[in-house]
Amino acid sequence: MITRIEPGPGQESVWDYPRPPRLEPTRRQIRIIFQGIEIVNTCRAYRVLETSHPPVYYLPPDDIQMQYLRPTSRRSVCEWKGQATYYTLRIGDARVVDVAWTYLNPTPTFAAIAGYLAFYVRPMDACYVDTELVTPQPGEFYGGWITSEIVGPFKGSPGTWGW
Repeated sequence: MITRIEPGPGQESVWDYPRPPRLEPTRRQIRIIFQGIEIVNTCRAYRVLETSHPPVYYLPPDDIQMQYLRPTSRRSVCEWKGQATYYTLRIGDARVVDVAWTYLNPTPTFAAIAGYLAFYVRPMDACYVDTELVTPQPGEFYGGWITSEIVGPFKGSPGTWGW
């Protein structure tokens, strides 16, 4: 049985997020650091909100240091957004395979994020929402960003696959 954490003032519960997920723009500053280099700095992101998941941020390629990213052959399908393609991030000798993904031709509901990229938090030096350091969503599959404003429990830990 899932025990929902009651959100405090200024917090959101992932159990109040909808299914199917909702897309919303955000003007919060999103920053990603890898190998000491700021590879993303934007206030023009979107976030996807889905039941039991922390938000996933989709970032405009114009605000990403795209010279460090290369497409890979990996593909996956989301029942809500469509087919995703992936990128490897490389700076010097440091390389993280399939660390970012995009929907080049998303479903109509998610058309606003066509070509925008999302990143896994765990392999990065740091990811920030405004000035807050982000914690990665549990597990290796999902790409949610946890901040102090978000409460769970979150899908991704052992035993949560069937949620």
